[in-house]
Amino acid sequence: MDTPNPNWFLRARLKTRQLLLLIALDEHRNIHRASEALHMTQPAASKQLKDLEEMLDVQLFDRLPRGMEPTIFGETMIRHARMALNSLALAHDDIVALRSGLLGQVEVGVIMTPGMALLPKAIARIKQQAPLLRIGVHMEQSNILLERLQRGSLDFMIGRILDQENSASLSYEELTEEPACAVARIGHPLLEHPNLQLQDINTCPWILPLQGSVLRHRFDMMFRRAGLEPPVNVVDTTALLLITALLQQTDSLHVMPVDVARYYASLNVLSILPIELPCKMDAFGIIRQRDHLLSPGAGLLLQALRTVAAELY
Repeated sequence: MDTPNPNWFLRARLKTRQLLLLIALDEHRNIHRASEALHMTQPAASKQLKDLEEMLDVQLFDRLPRGMEPTIFGETMIRHARMALNSLALAHDDIVALRSGLLGQVEVGVIMTPGMALLPKAIARIKQQAPLLRIGVHMEQSNILLERLQRGSLDFMIGRILDQENSASLSYEELTEEPACAVARIGHPLLEHPNLQLQDINTCPWILPLQGSVLRHRFDMMFRRAGLEPPVNVVDTTALLLITALLQQTDSLHVMPVDVARYYASLNVLSILPIELPCKMDAFGIIRQRDHLLSPGAGLLLQALRTVAAELY
């Protein structure tokens, strides 16, 4: 048997009615009841099934004394028929949404750094083009967002793939690495230091990510590689409101991604210390489910993200 050309269904002019018939036969397992469900005559249904089997050169159903049973070929075709009809139904919904000017709902997950710079710029841009697009933003750690993405409650996310074993169904489009920096309150004495080095800051009080986090591990290793002990005068927290309050009321230092620090510095909430830390997080990127068909609204937002990312990074 020859391998079908990828465009065989175009040459064969496969009918939507035949796809519906396959599904009806799978549900009823009886040609008479399936034809009744589709408001067809039984001879017409039998002819459509026969035409489809001849087109594919396989038997799709075993004819039994009390009904019909799909063969392995039939089960495969039924599965693809359901997928095709579902895709057509989604296409209709998208067209209706576009014609009415309502581009639907987009649910996007994001980790903190791209949530402070990249995503807001992309949303601002897309809102000029599609003001009625409803955008739900969920800012969490990558592991939480990945679980939601695989559950289907997110259209896509911007974050990191942490577990390679469970990422086979995901596509990853890297955007940039995430360098870290040290920050302090405005007017902190170290801001005027002429040549700030790691040995000048390891004995300072620090506000740090929790023990066990990736950033905390890399922060501690940064000092150990330099032959220094990591800071011991530490408050462990990731609560930004508490961090900013402690920074403003004490001489404590804090480590955070550069893009986040620049955002808070632009608001005059804190200052970035004049030292380049040899410490960075893994790269982050756009993560999608490979087989998930994006709505027009989600596609527009994704394209805006790519455009803004090319400008930023």
